[in-house]
Amino acid sequence: MRLLVIEDSKILRESLVVGLRDAGYAVDSAADGEEGLWAAREIDYDVLIVDAMLPKRHGFEVVREVRASGRPGAILMLTALQAIHDRIDALDLGADDYLTKPFDFGELLARVRALLRRCYGQSSEKIAIGPFVLDTARKRVTRDGANIPLRPREYAVFEYLARRRGDVVSASDLETHLYDESTELSSNTIEAAISMLRKNLDRPGESSLIRTRRGMGYELICE
Repeated sequence: MRLLVIEDSKILRESLVVGLRDAGYAVDSAADGEEGLWAAREIDYDVLIVDAMLPKRHGFEVVREVRASGRPGAILMLTALQAIHDRIDALDLGADDYLTKPFDFGELLARVRALLRRCYGQSSEKIAIGPFVLDTARKRVTRDGANIPLRPREYAVFEYLARRRGDVVSASDLETHLYDESTELSSNTIEAAISMLRKNLDRPGESSLIRTRRGMGYELICE
Protein backbone atom coordinates (compact mmCIF):
# COMPACT_ATOMS: atom_id res chain seq x y z
CA MET A 1 0.00 0.00 0.00
CA ARG A 2 1.29 3.46 -0.92
CA LEU A 3 1.05 6.47 1.38
CA LEU A 4 1.80 10.17 1.04
CA VAL A 5 2.96 12.17 4.07
CA ILE A 6 2.48 15.95 3.76
CA GLU A 7 4.22 17.54 6.75
CA ASP A 8 6.37 20.68 6.94
CA SER A 9 8.37 19.63 10.02
CA LYS A 10 11.42 17.88 8.58
CA ILE A 11 12.05 15.87 11.75
CA LEU A 12 8.48 14.60 11.99
CA ARG A 13 8.17 14.03 8.25
CA GLU A 14 11.33 11.94 8.03
CA SER A 15 10.41 10.05 11.19
CA LEU A 16 7.01 9.16 9.76
CA VAL A 17 8.50 8.07 6.43
CA VAL A 18 11.03 5.77 8.13
CA GLY A 19 8.48 4.33 10.54
CA LEU A 20 5.85 3.70 7.88
CA ARG A 21 8.36 2.08 5.53
CA ASP A 22 9.53 -0.14 8.39
CA ALA A 23 5.87 -1.11 8.84
CA GLY A 24 5.77 -2.33 5.24
CA TYR A 25 4.29 0.62 3.36
CA ALA A 26 5.56 2.43 0.28
CA VAL A 27 5.82 6.09 1.32
CA ASP A 28 6.34 9.38 -0.49
CA SER A 29 6.53 12.75 1.24
CA ALA A 30 6.03 16.45 0.64
CA ALA A 31 7.14 19.45 2.73
CA ASP A 32 4.35 21.89 1.89
CA GLY A 33 0.76 21.94 0.74
CA GLU A 34 1.51 22.90 -2.84
CA GLU A 35 3.95 20.05 -3.39
CA GLY A 36 1.67 17.64 -1.58
CA LEU A 37 -1.38 18.61 -3.61
CA TRP A 38 0.53 18.13 -6.85
CA ALA A 39 1.63 14.62 -5.78
CA ALA A 40 -1.87 13.68 -4.58
CA ARG A 41 -3.33 14.66 -7.95
CA GLU A 42 -0.71 12.71 -9.90
CA ILE A 43 -0.75 9.39 -8.00
CA ASP A 44 -3.56 7.23 -6.62
CA TYR A 45 -2.36 6.96 -3.03
CA ASP A 46 -4.15 4.59 -0.69
CA VAL A 47 -3.81 6.96 2.27
CA LEU A 48 -2.78 10.61 2.56
CA ILE A 49 -1.46 11.84 5.92
CA VAL A 50 -1.89 15.61 5.87
CA ASP A 51 -0.76 18.15 8.45
CA ALA A 52 -3.30 20.92 8.97
CA MET A 53 -0.87 23.84 9.29
CA LEU A 54 1.11 23.71 6.04
CA PRO A 55 3.00 26.45 4.18
CA LYS A 56 1.89 27.53 0.67
CA ARG A 57 -1.41 25.61 0.87
CA HIS A 58 -3.24 25.06 4.16
CA GLY A 59 -3.96 21.44 4.95
CA PHE A 60 -7.72 22.07 4.81
CA GLU A 61 -7.30 23.46 1.30
CA VAL A 62 -5.29 20.40 0.28
CA VAL A 63 -8.06 18.11 1.52
CA ARG A 64 -10.73 20.12 -0.29
CA GLU A 65 -8.80 20.15 -3.57
CA VAL A 66 -7.94 16.45 -3.41
CA ARG A 67 -11.60 15.58 -2.91
CA ALA A 68 -12.62 17.94 -5.73
CA SER A 69 -10.19 16.13 -8.05
CA GLY A 70 -11.96 12.84 -7.38
CA ARG A 71 -9.02 10.96 -5.89
CA PRO A 72 -10.37 8.00 -3.90
CA GLY A 73 -7.65 7.57 -1.25
CA ALA A 74 -8.38 7.95 2.45
CA ILE A 75 -7.16 11.06 4.27
CA LEU A 76 -5.83 11.18 7.82
CA MET A 77 -5.32 14.71 9.06
CA LEU A 78 -2.70 15.58 11.66
CA THR A 79 -3.56 18.65 13.66
CA ALA A 80 -2.31 20.66 16.61
CA LEU A 81 -5.58 22.59 16.51
CA GLN A 82 -7.59 21.90 19.64
CA ALA A 83 -10.90 23.57 18.78
CA ILE A 84 -13.75 21.16 18.04
CA HIS A 85 -14.91 23.25 15.08
CA ASP A 86 -11.49 22.79 13.40
CA ARG A 87 -11.86 19.02 13.58
CA ILE A 88 -15.43 19.24 12.30
CA ASP A 89 -14.27 21.42 9.41
CA ALA A 90 -11.55 18.90 8.49
CA LEU A 91 -14.04 16.03 8.40
CA ASP A 92 -16.64 18.06 6.50
CA LEU A 93 -14.05 19.00 3.87
CA GLY A 94 -13.34 15.33 3.18
CA ALA A 95 -10.86 14.02 5.73
CA ASP A 96 -11.73 10.51 6.89
CA ASP A 97 -10.03 10.74 10.28
CA TYR A 98 -7.85 13.07 12.34
CA LEU A 99 -5.12 12.67 14.92
CA THR A 100 -4.18 15.39 17.38
CA LYS A 101 -0.51 16.22 17.94
CA PRO A 102 1.42 15.02 19.82
CA PHE A 103 0.45 11.43 19.03
CA ASP A 104 1.73 7.92 19.53
CA PHE A 105 3.11 6.34 16.36
CA GLY A 106 1.37 3.06 17.20
CA GLU A 107 -1.96 4.86 17.16
CA LEU A 108 -1.16 6.41 13.79
CA LEU A 109 -0.40 2.94 12.39
CA ALA A 110 -3.68 1.60 13.79
CA ARG A 111 -5.60 4.46 12.18
CA VAL A 112 -3.87 3.86 8.82
CA ARG A 113 -4.81 0.16 9.01
CA ALA A 114 -8.41 1.08 9.83
CA LEU A 115 -8.57 3.46 6.86
CA LEU A 116 -7.20 0.79 4.54
CA ARG A 117 -9.79 -1.71 5.76
CA ARG A 118 -12.52 0.84 5.08
CA CYS A 119 -11.14 1.68 1.63
CA TYR A 120 -11.09 -1.96 0.57
CA GLY A 121 -14.35 -2.95 2.24
CA GLN A 122 -12.86 -5.18 4.94
CA SER A 123 -14.02 -5.61 8.50
CA SER A 124 -10.95 -7.42 9.87
CA GLU A 125 -7.17 -7.21 9.82
CA LYS A 126 -7.16 -10.77 8.47
CA ILE A 127 -8.00 -11.73 4.90
CA ALA A 128 -8.88 -15.37 4.17
CA ILE A 129 -8.14 -16.72 0.69
CA GLY A 130 -8.95 -20.43 0.65
CA PRO A 131 -6.41 -22.10 2.97
CA PHE A 132 -4.40 -18.87 3.23
CA VAL A 133 -4.81 -16.17 5.85
CA LEU A 134 -3.10 -12.81 5.52
CA ASP A 135 -2.59 -10.90 8.74
CA THR A 136 -2.31 -7.35 7.41
CA ALA A 137 -1.31 -5.94 10.80
CA ARG A 138 1.65 -8.29 11.25
CA LYS A 139 2.38 -8.65 7.51
CA ARG A 140 2.30 -12.42 7.82
CA VAL A 141 0.80 -15.23 5.72
CA THR A 142 -0.22 -18.70 6.89
CA ARG A 143 -1.51 -21.72 5.03
CA ASP A 144 -3.64 -24.10 7.10
CA GLY A 145 -2.11 -22.43 10.15
CA ALA A 146 1.52 -22.88 9.08
CA ASN A 147 3.59 -19.76 8.50
CA ILE A 148 4.76 -19.04 4.94
CA PRO A 149 7.91 -16.89 4.92
CA LEU A 150 7.65 -14.19 2.27
CA ARG A 151 9.98 -11.35 1.50
CA PRO A 152 8.43 -7.89 1.96
CA ARG A 153 8.08 -7.30 -1.78
CA GLU A 154 6.30 -10.64 -2.30
CA TYR A 155 4.05 -10.07 0.68
CA ALA A 156 3.09 -6.61 -0.59
CA VAL A 157 2.02 -8.04 -3.96
CA PHE A 158 -0.01 -10.79 -2.29
CA GLU A 159 -1.73 -8.35 0.07
CA TYR A 160 -2.71 -5.98 -2.71
CA LEU A 161 -4.06 -8.81 -4.88
CA ALA A 162 -5.94 -10.14 -1.84
CA ARG A 163 -7.48 -6.74 -1.17
CA ARG A 164 -8.47 -6.59 -4.84
CA ARG A 165 -9.53 -10.26 -5.09
CA GLY A 166 -11.89 -10.88 -7.96
CA ASP A 167 -10.38 -8.00 -9.97
CA VAL A 168 -7.82 -8.18 -12.74
CA VAL A 169 -4.95 -6.00 -11.54
CA SER A 170 -2.49 -4.60 -14.07
CA ALA A 171 1.26 -4.53 -13.55
CA SER A 172 1.19 -0.72 -13.67
CA ASP A 173 -1.48 -0.67 -10.94
CA LEU A 174 0.71 -2.89 -8.76
CA GLU A 175 3.69 -0.61 -9.36
CA THR A 176 1.66 2.49 -8.47
CA HIS A 177 0.37 1.11 -5.18
CA LEU A 178 3.39 -0.87 -3.98
CA TYR A 179 6.50 1.16 -4.83
CA ASP A 180 7.36 4.68 -3.81
CA GLU A 181 9.54 7.26 -5.55
CA SER A 182 12.68 5.95 -3.81
CA THR A 183 12.43 2.55 -5.54
CA GLU A 184 14.13 1.84 -8.84
CA LEU A 185 11.93 -0.44 -10.92
CA SER A 186 13.10 -2.66 -13.74
CA SER A 187 10.91 -3.83 -16.61
CA ASN A 188 10.30 -7.18 -14.93
CA THR A 189 9.98 -6.15 -11.28
CA ILE A 190 6.34 -7.19 -10.98
CA GLU A 191 6.79 -10.32 -13.08
CA ALA A 192 9.68 -11.45 -10.87
CA ALA A 193 7.69 -10.80 -7.67
CA ILE A 194 4.72 -12.77 -9.02
CA SER A 195 7.01 -15.65 -10.01
CA MET A 196 8.54 -15.86 -6.54
CA LEU A 197 5.14 -15.56 -4.92
CA ARG A 198 3.83 -18.50 -6.94
CA LYS A 199 6.83 -20.60 -5.89
CA ASN A 200 6.02 -19.92 -2.25
CA LEU A 201 2.24 -20.31 -2.46
CA ASP A 202 1.51 -22.99 -5.07
CA ARG A 203 1.80 -26.71 -4.50
CA PRO A 204 2.76 -29.26 -7.20
CA GLY A 205 -0.25 -30.51 -9.11
CA GLU A 206 -2.48 -27.64 -8.01
CA SER A 207 -3.64 -24.74 -10.14
CA SER A 208 -1.81 -21.51 -9.41
CA LEU A 209 -3.51 -19.14 -6.98
CA ILE A 210 -2.52 -16.24 -9.26
CA ARG A 211 -3.80 -16.30 -12.82
CA THR A 212 -2.12 -14.26 -15.56
CA ARG A 213 -4.63 -12.56 -17.83
CA ARG A 214 -2.52 -11.93 -20.90
CA GLY A 215 -2.36 -8.29 -21.88
CA MET A 216 -4.43 -7.31 -18.83
CA GLY A 217 -2.68 -8.28 -15.59
CA TYR A 218 -3.10 -10.70 -12.70
CA GLU A 219 -6.09 -12.11 -10.89
CA LEU A 220 -6.21 -13.88 -7.53
CA ILE A 221 -8.37 -16.98 -7.89
CA CYS A 222 -10.67 -17.42 -4.90
CA GLU A 223 -12.20 -20.89 -5.24
